[in-house]
Amino acid sequence: MSATPSPSPSRTTGIPLHLDRWVLPPGWRWGDEGVVTPHRHSMQVIDAFGRSLALVTAPDPAHEAWLFAEARQLAHRNHPSIPTTYHFWRRYRESPRGPGYLRRWVAGETVTAHLRRIRTETVPYMLRVLRAAGSALAYLHDAGTTHGAVSPDTIYTTPAGRLYLLGWQWAVPLDALPAGLRPDPAAVPTPRELVSGPWRPTPASDQWQLGAVCFAMLTGELPPRIEVPPIRWVRPDCPASVAELVDSALAPEAGDRFFNLAAMLRQIERISGTGTPLVVGVDQSSGEYRAVSEEDRLRWATGDDYEVLASLGAGQFGSVWRVRDLSLEREVALKMLHPNVARNEDAVARFRREARLAAQLKHPAIVPIYAWDSKGDVSWYIMEVQEEGSVADLVARQGPRTIAEIAPHVDAVLDGLALAHANGIIHRDIKPENILIDRYQQWRLSDFGIANALGDDKTGASGTPAFAAPEQLLGEAQGVGADLFAVAGIVIFALTGALPFGGGDARAILAQQLAKRVDLSVFPPELADWLRRALEPDPDRRFADAATMRREWRALTRELQRQERRATRWSRVWKSVRRFFTKPR
Repeated sequence: MSATPSPSPSRTTGIPLHLDRWVLPPGWRWGDEGVVTPHRHSMQVIDAFGRSLALVTAPDPAHEAWLFAEARQLAHRNHPSIPTTYHFWRRYRESPRGPGYLRRWVAGETVTAHLRRIRTETVPYMLRVLRAAGSALAYLHDAGTTHGAVSPDTIYTTPAGRLYLLGWQWAVPLDALPAGLRPDPAAVPTPRELVSGPWRPTPASDQWQLGAVCFAMLTGELPPRIEVPPIRWVRPDCPASVAELVDSALAPEAGDRFFNLAAMLRQIERISGTGTPLVVGVDQSSGEYRAVSEEDRLRWATGDDYEVLASLGAGQFGSVWRVRDLSLEREVALKMLHPNVARNEDAVARFRREARLAAQLKHPAIVPIYAWDSKGDVSWYIMEVQEEGSVADLVARQGPRTIAEIAPHVDAVLDGLALAHANGIIHRDIKPENILIDRYQQWRLSDFGIANALGDDKTGASGTPAFAAPEQLLGEAQGVGADLFAVAGIVIFALTGALPFGGGDARAILAQQLAKRVDLSVFPPELADWLRRALEPDPDRRFADAATMRREWRALTRELQRQERRATRWSRVWKSVRRFFTKPR
């Protein structure tokens, strides 16, 4: 395959031609994907510590000096939205690698890809992106440099709510750029002063480009280069104060924009107040605190201890947020009950039990719990943030996975379940959204929200219908088999991208389960037999426990790997034979 420039980042698989002769250091291995951007290719590599890194290279050998200038600039930067750069491999005659540099691998999607899925974004989300990207740009400007290519294609958001600014090939001194090259105006919004004149980016042009990203998030389209319409003409529900902010950043004349990005960021805080756009924290008639949004409630309750950074998602009972622990200076995940649930004492008790049970389980495949607390009608607990999102995010982002990829992760999840079950805890809501992925690509169980101790009442409908066992959907007594049934469903989902028993309501799914209508013909016979046993409607006919299921999983994956190696050897032999007989005589 080749890595040719494209106006937008595109995913690749396999090793590109310009890396074909590279030899990684001992203990390192190639990852599963790469990303092509204009004049650059980023290939995922896993180092000897198991970290996921990006190997950034220039497919054109003539761009080696440019690549080094980019790496040098990045190596001197230290900001949360700028990925850490570790090392530059130079090209030497005796070296099996180079040139290229290593930085943190960013798993996520660009703002462009995000908008392609949902069309437009909310004002609060736009302001969160503006804060993070604006902070990074202000940091650059204070250091005397510019970015030059801020666009929906160079801003990445991760499943765990982090934002990264990429596109660093343009953030180099102008004399380091190859003659005649500049960002593609089809992908990078360009202010008027750069359209008509030479490409010499300034802090003011960076500000205009950031404003253009905000315009795109609110309208679904980049603004025209000339005569940008007021944002409220195309997004009438945009609050006046936010519209004024975006319109000022997109002013045609550089002198009419904010004096600098620091001034723009101060304006955002004046708009947000508590950090939530246009939220009034106090009822003026009664003088009492009155929360009008979930984020506002959270900021009010946790403001002394945590800084709220981003929303990570929400479920039936609660929402999850990325926050910064102000006392320990680390980023963590915070799970908070929805306000309508928090008023229910039974729900709060179950929520506290979730934190207490999960905190007892110490295992690499289980997300650790750090603390539980409450204030007023707000209850929450703190857990380790998982940078790569969930298995659901992974499949949505990259499609179905291979057996070789998921084999060690399913093994670890089953080992974690064996520990939980040995401690009298059944999860009862295992689903792709509840299996999170850390920065080392390890799968980890989370959200024991409806788990019960084995000695407690184990009846009642629970779980998510698509992955719940029949006894759960029927409201019958549930044992460890319910969790094992769900794991099998997740294996099918990870390998195919489809729900094991299709969509529909719980009644339709239950009918499919009881009739054993699940298509296993697409899997190797060994795997199909394993799945068939785990998905038995009768819990007594499934695996006896997680440890047994894990042993069988290990045996079948070893057999499949052996078959694959044998097929690969025969394929090589057959190719050699064909070359021999087709060689000209």
